[in-house]
Amino acid sequence: MMIDTDFLTQEAVELLSDLIRTPSISREETQAADLLEGFIQSNGIETTRDGNNIWCMAPSYDYRKPTLLLNSHIDTVKPVSTWKRAPFEATLEKGRLYGLGSNDAGASLVSLLQVFRELSKQNQPYNLIFLASAEEEVSGKNGIEKILPQLPPIHVALVGEPTQMQPAVAEKGLMVLDVTAYGKSGHAARNEGVNAIYKALEDIQWFKDYQFAEQSELLGPVKMSVTVIQAGTQHNVVPDQCHFIVDIRSNEKYSNEEIFKTVCKHIKSEAKARSFRLNSSSIALEHPIIRKATDMGKKPFGSPTLSDQALMKFPSLKMGPGASSRSHTADEYIEIKEIRDAIQTYYDLLNGLDISR
Repeated sequence: MMIDTDFLTQEAVELLSDLIRTPSISREETQAADLLEGFIQSNGIETTRDGNNIWCMAPSYDYRKPTLLLNSHIDTVKPVSTWKRAPFEATLEKGRLYGLGSNDAGASLVSLLQVFRELSKQNQPYNLIFLASAEEEVSGKNGIEKILPQLPPIHVALVGEPTQMQPAVAEKGLMVLDVTAYGKSGHAARNEGVNAIYKALEDIQWFKDYQFAEQSELLGPVKMSVTVIQAGTQHNVVPDQCHFIVDIRSNEKYSNEEIFKTVCKHIKSEAKARSFRLNSSSIALEHPIIRKATDMGKKPFGSPTLSDQALMKFPSLKMGPGASSRSHTADEYIEIKEIRDAIQTYYDLLNGLDISR
């Protein structure tokens, strides 16, 4: 079956333009969710909604078939101050659509929705679900994590994020640590107290130098970065506490809990993890969806950036139009031809795909 890629692209661009004009900062996505839900329903598709998450299922669900999830997010980060264009105006210039969320991940969202509609017109060897989720940019608990338990068992997911339509088959996880070194206050002019900054420096040096033994072919080593330090009250008081934050990007060789245990064994300061929930994710290169993507000339790679894949307990890949380097930047844009290519590529990849093998 041929699809009218030009018409589907035009419609997708119009919908994306409307979404750009509807601010949807994380946890403030209600109006954008209303708009998207209205569009889907106007096309005769029944939707389910929880908060600002919207999903729909292709007709004739069959429990004997495996289930494929198409997912992308409707929320955006806040616009940075260096925008030269208006971030909430959909500006079309020379084949580029500028606007906040155009690249991350509005283009993926509207492209996947169009492909969901086309695939739903035919009997597929899988059940198909489209999910537009909220709070992705902040890994919020009222986003996809809240919705997945409400869905049928998922066998594989395609997550729409800007990857230049190459399949990300592994993704680094994230754990943030709040670390406190304790000393004893005293007058800086006398040989008094125990300087908490000096104690913290020993542990900061450990975070800088330590290497976890297991490296990933796709994701490389676990990466630990001290990114924030706070200490002291005034110049003549020896600080009795020094607080610092560590950003840890995990590979699939270690769970966040395992990394945390290693950290606690080696440092003298007190460490607290904000969450263990955002682990690294991956999908086997032998999975049918990856095999077909490879046969289509796509090149699997490992992604250093985080997405809602971290909350999925089933195989998933990340693949979408646009480039990760444009995300969270001023004058974010998507090429219209990238949306057209995404729609055709998604359709060619998924139509008739046997994910049960």
